[in-house]
Amino acid sequence: MSITKKKGSLRGISPLRFILVKTRQTDTLIRLYLTWESDDLQEAFERIVTAEFKDYNDFVKKYGPITSPERPPVHRALSRVSFFFHGVGILVHRKLADIGLVDALIGYGVIWLWEKMKPLVEGWRKDLNMPKSVWGFEYLYDEMKKREQQVAKIQ
Repeated sequence: MSITKKKGSLRGISPLRFILVKTRQTDTLIRLYLTWESDDLQEAFERIVTAEFKDYNDFVKKYGPITSPERPPVHRALSRVSFFFHGVGILVHRKLADIGLVDALIGYGVIWLWEKMKPLVEGWRKDLNMPKSVWGFEYLYDEMKKREQQVAKIQ
């Protein structure tokens, strides 16, 4: 079956298949929301919110390097939250999750959280020589900022 775009619709995709795709996307977002609301992720979020640091060097001074074998709780929290949003960002990037639904369900903290974590992510990218680490989180932030600007224009 060939899929061609014609006059704003996808020819070759049955209405039932369209409904199944949308149902799977909705199911995925509900699962993400439930994960976001889990005690584990909310605890990790709180650790990040309460962590005090000026920049990456200050963070390393207070909490140790990201490569620390002890892995203090704040390090685990950073990993947990950044990889969660990295995964959401990949789903948005691949068009498997609608940015509007992501925004409505879990978007309220993305912008603030990325802006707080950005110096840390940039620092560990450099330290670990992993320039694309959690790129999905950064992508999600960029998309949320675009959406924020579009909504501001409408209002």
